[in-house]
Amino acid sequence: MVNLNRVLLIGNLTRDPELRYIPSGTPVANLRLAVNSQFKDQAGQRKEETCFVTIVVWSRQAEICNQYLKKGRQIFVEGRLISRSWEAEGKTRTTMEVRADRIQFLGGPRQADPVAESPNAPAEEPQAEAVSDAGGAEGDVPF
Repeated sequence: MVNLNRVLLIGNLTRDPELRYIPSGTPVANLRLAVNSQFKDQAGQRKEETCFVTIVVWSRQAEICNQYLKKGRQIFVEGRLISRSWEAEGKTRTTMEVRADRIQFLGGPRQADPVAESPNAPAEEPQAEAVSDAGGAEGDVPF
């Protein structure tokens, strides 16, 4: 039997990335993504719905996302679904998230960034792509 767990999303960040470090020192960032879709209802009226998805990004890719992404920025995410459970207030809670394998920044920043306009700022933003937990040494640059 063949199994496939692949997710491809394009959407806008609903808030700035939340970066933290686990006890081993590995960075992890949570991104909240809004993905809009349009459809026509039975009456032929155009409707729009928004799906909110939590994206989990690890390692150097998490630090790059934290450094360059801000609320409102459009991104492309490639990853897989993961399920997580925990105990809270005596109840078991479960959530589905997307574990990002690749993040690509789309468009430009939504707001002018005074740091990016300085003469010492880099000409282009790096793309946080294809950084896996298993590959590359710590010093490898993912872009």
